[in-house]
Amino acid sequence: MVYPQGKKNYLVNGVPTSGWFSVDYSINDLSQVLLTQEVLSRTDKFDASSFILTVEDVQKQAKPPALWLNIQHDMFYTQHNLSMRSYVLSLAKRVILNYVSSAEVVFLSSVARTFKGTKTKFIFRFIDEAAIEPSTNQTYGSLLKNLTFIKTFASGILVPKQYIYPVTSDFYLQPHTSFVLDAHKEGLEVFASGFANDAIISYNYSYDPLAEYLSFVDNGIFSVDGVLTDFPKTASEAIGCFSHIQANNSEHGKPLVISHNGASGTYPDCTDLAYQQAVKDGVDFIDCPVQMTQDGTLVCMSSLNLIDVTTVTTSPFSSRFSVIPEIQGVPGIFAFNLTWEEISKNLKSTISSPDVDYQLYRNPRYKNAGNFMKLSDFLDFAKDKALSGVLISIENAAFLAEKLGYSVTDGVIKALKDSGYDNQTVQEVMIQSSNSSVLVKFRQQTKYQLVYMIDESISDAAPSSIADIKQFAHSVAVSKQSIFPESLKFVIGQTELVKKLKSAGLNVYVYLLRNEFVSQPWDFLSDPTAEINQYVQDAGVDGIITDFPGTATAYKRNACSKLGDKAPKYMVPVHVGDLLGLMAPESLPPALAPMPVLEVSDVAEPPLPPASRGTGGNAGSPASQPSGGPPRSVVASVMYLAMLSGFLLLI
Repeated sequence: MVYPQGKKNYLVNGVPTSGWFSVDYSINDLSQVLLTQEVLSRTDKFDASSFILTVEDVQKQAKPPALWLNIQHDMFYTQHNLSMRSYVLSLAKRVILNYVSSAEVVFLSSVARTFKGTKTKFIFRFIDEAAIEPSTNQTYGSLLKNLTFIKTFASGILVPKQYIYPVTSDFYLQPHTSFVLDAHKEGLEVFASGFANDAIISYNYSYDPLAEYLSFVDNGIFSVDGVLTDFPKTASEAIGCFSHIQANNSEHGKPLVISHNGASGTYPDCTDLAYQQAVKDGVDFIDCPVQMTQDGTLVCMSSLNLIDVTTVTTSPFSSRFSVIPEIQGVPGIFAFNLTWEEISKNLKSTISSPDVDYQLYRNPRYKNAGNFMKLSDFLDFAKDKALSGVLISIENAAFLAEKLGYSVTDGVIKALKDSGYDNQTVQEVMIQSSNSSVLVKFRQQTKYQLVYMIDESISDAAPSSIADIKQFAHSVAVSKQSIFPESLKFVIGQTELVKKLKSAGLNVYVYLLRNEFVSQPWDFLSDPTAEINQYVQDAGVDGIITDFPGTATAYKRNACSKLGDKAPKYMVPVHVGDLLGLMAPESLPPALAPMPVLEVSDVAEPPLPPASRGTGGNAGSPASQPSGGPPRSVVASVMYLAMLSGFLLLI
């Protein structure tokens, strides 16, 4: 944009390359040029305020504890009568160079001889194995087999991380190579490159970049000597606070880690595999969102609409559509349209991928793995596990009672009693609902812990609404947006909601935390651990509801969690609004539309309507159809025909 006529064509390491090149400009020329973000998945809001810096500028402004100088394309500069060797020698008189790296053998070996006897370390950088090293005309793959030769001019090597942990074409880890051990035997330090929180990493890491770093520094077999990363905060967390921590070094204390549909970031929602993984991850509470089948069986399923979570559309039951305006405005195939036997024997689970629009998929090899569980099976599974307890979520209870005659609340109470949860004190039972009428009934009939879920983002809660919640709930679940409002993925403030709810004696749980980097505001640097830290250390929540309990439980075990004011800077919560202060005024995100205040009218509900057909659980098929209407199968058929007619008219 500044020099529109400056495009040139040059050979770079023998490859024809078109673009704008620094060799054609002086540093004064480049003072008019702004840097732009080259990774299109990252924000461009800082492009208008980022200038090109010299090495001396970096040293003066950042005052780094150490400086690593990477020299690229020495041969190209030589062809343009510029000597990188002379530059490095001159620079070393003004700036302390701790590391100098290059992917060119001749350059690095010549400079290293000049610095012999100094503390500067010289690192040979490997790139793609098939690429040609320009000064020796050998492939980097062949040089890789001759580490003894590399040792003659370098003290270490910098390699792409896949040299150490190869990844399959579908992004699953293969066994580690012997590369690090071999290099260490030669006396070479090993630095791994290619780390970025917002890059697609192996599915084995469940979108947790911190877990990836730990596999390189804390695997019980070898450790690299350093990493090259776009996100140094996360690498520092991994090395400084999370490495060499015992896996069982965790207490079931606050913040509570509550699964969301089991470990649904790793396996399909509410399957036996998702619950097994959550327990393996060290979760405090596993959750069961209860749905009811046509024969009155209570099952754990994240959606009442089977289309969302199963393969029902490719099953023999794909025609059982119905429209239920009270539940959703579009046609669906609902759990109460099929019996438990029909579901368990004919349908497979489907893994949730909430960020599929960004081509971010979850564990595709296991996208249909695992079995659904009845509530009774879920409770039996949980009973002998090292858990603080179970959380049962109930929605649509009024609809099921009024329209279908089922009392899901009575069914849950019966299932808990039959499973022995009324006669034990080891595990706690929490009941969660966004309907106060459900929690009021449980408050009247049980002694379970009750969680009121506020299912909209709010800026505040009126004192009267908090007082009303106190009458029937012990805890409140609130959205992330209700605590740290954001605009265009930038945090723009912090509400007083958590403080007010806790002052009233209510526990506060935040939902929903995910590991996919697009789910976090820019402020948290695409780091799910940094986001958790913000809600725990800054907002002071009592619990975290997450698709990835392994990340949250690892956070609870970190060695820096109890350091208080002595915690390292990279574990200190971000200061809300800091990023906004770095933007040019024209780049600021738009003001957020006012979020509502929770009023008592939003909380209060009439009592649940009476149910006409038993309690659910394992009560079996209902004895009769709802009074005043045709059988459900007839209703569904009529609805389906009406929908089909509408579709034909549209066509």
